[in-house]
Amino acid sequence: MLEHKLLTERIDRINPLSIDDYLQAGGYEMLKKAIGMERIAIIEEIEKSKLRGRGGAAFPAHIKLMGIAKEEETVRYVVCNADEGEPGNFKDRYLMEHDPHQMIEGMVIAAYATRATKGYIYLRGEYDTAHSILSWTLDEARKHNYLGENILGSGFDFDIEIRSGAGSYVCGEEFALIESIEGKPGRTRVKPPFPTQVGLYGKPTLINNVETFSNFPHILRMGGEAFADIGTDSSSGTKLVSLSGNVANPGVYEVPFGVPIRDVIEKLGGGTADGRKIKMVQLGGASGPIIPEYMLDLTIDFDRFENFDSKTGAGAIIVMDERVDVFDVLKRIGEFFEHESCGKCTPCREGNLQLLKLVERFVERRASEKDLLNIETLSRVMHQTSLCGLGQSAPTAIFSTLQYFRDHYIDVIEHPQS
Repeated sequence: MLEHKLLTERIDRINPLSIDDYLQAGGYEMLKKAIGMERIAIIEEIEKSKLRGRGGAAFPAHIKLMGIAKEEETVRYVVCNADEGEPGNFKDRYLMEHDPHQMIEGMVIAAYATRATKGYIYLRGEYDTAHSILSWTLDEARKHNYLGENILGSGFDFDIEIRSGAGSYVCGEEFALIESIEGKPGRTRVKPPFPTQVGLYGKPTLINNVETFSNFPHILRMGGEAFADIGTDSSSGTKLVSLSGNVANPGVYEVPFGVPIRDVIEKLGGGTADGRKIKMVQLGGASGPIIPEYMLDLTIDFDRFENFDSKTGAGAIIVMDERVDVFDVLKRIGEFFEHESCGKCTPCREGNLQLLKLVERFVERRASEKDLLNIETLSRVMHQTSLCGLGQSAPTAIFSTLQYFRDHYIDVIEHPQS
């Protein structure tokens, strides 16, 4: 089977609102196991698993855990980034709406391992259904003593609060998220220090996304080494993929790392919805690269993607057929980033506006060689000098189309609209 279900194995088998269903399926057993372990042993098991963050940056999960655990502060926080504002991604919502206790169990395990006593779920404001389900789920977990004071009689206290975002894409960035929880405008901070040192309310803070936390119970259940055997040497475990665009069967699929993108589209997604030829695919979401059809045999793997100056991102695969114009896509992406920039740093605030104007010249087929030079130069400057990931990744789609669809740019320059 192409799919390998770990995080999604209970979905459609349990009622997400029923803690009894979750318990009967083995839920919270790994929390009980964790409470009986040495805290450092939990972190070491995560290290053995080679788990890397599933939010896009692919940072080793155990390093964050160890970073906050060794801090001397007595107040520590665990924050779940459930903002999921990246266009094309919906897998975190899928987990929260269908198996919410899994994420909560992962958060509590992380909190116990790091001695954190307070947690937050920073939830995308548009996710009304997920908000209702999580609110109910948290109450049920408290009633059964998996949250709150003296969890399972261990003397360990930990509770979780939901905070809703207000539609800001940049609040998916960890420091902008922290600022928002604190009641400030969602704008990033200069690093270092990093959140594991000085995070929420100035205290050490662990931040991971929904998919990352959801992996923790599975790692303790099967063992870190067994988890690492799934996938590839550089990318262990499974990856949730949000498949959308012109595809017959869009949805969320869980596959082991190392699977070719083409197999996800054709074998799981059923190919294009109307049999048209695929022209290009965007990976990761709006901030990801756009690749041509001939590159679809590229495997889903962190290191493999980095060879192409890219990231797997949060896992989106957006399929576009031969009817789609490259510059129309770039214009939509440019409008999104120009609107979502928080405005704190000049490269992003001004750069996205100017990039959009340059892309529009190509859309209108009146661009010159100077425009091509400017779009390349400005993209590099933004990538290298923007304060956070929004400005740094906003030109990614442009970078990739300049590399793989350069003939489209040249065609506009050589054949301007009269």
